[in-house]
Amino acid sequence: MLTTNEAAQVFDTILSSPGMNDAVRIDLRISRKNVLLLTHVLEQGLNEKQESKIGLFASASADAKQELKELSDDFLQKAGLMELSEKLKAIATSK
Repeated sequence: MLTTNEAAQVFDTILSSPGMNDAVRIDLRISRKNVLLLTHVLEQGLNEKQESKIGLFASASADAKQELKELSDDFLQKAGLMELSEKLKAIATSK
């Protein structure tokens, strides 16, 4: 097994390899339900405490994390689910 430091070095190497910053076009059709689930997973990963992060999220730069946040918001906007998502977050935080 790799130690945490070794795993971080491997992920950092993968993320910095040539071509990883190239933009790609993805034509994706998914249900609104899955858009909500996907954006929730992204937000959970981005909101985790730094100490508990392992893998690619731990190695991602602040710019990459911001881009993922913007992508998540874009998914919600295109699916017409921004308001619903905000209301669901309010319900989740109120309990």
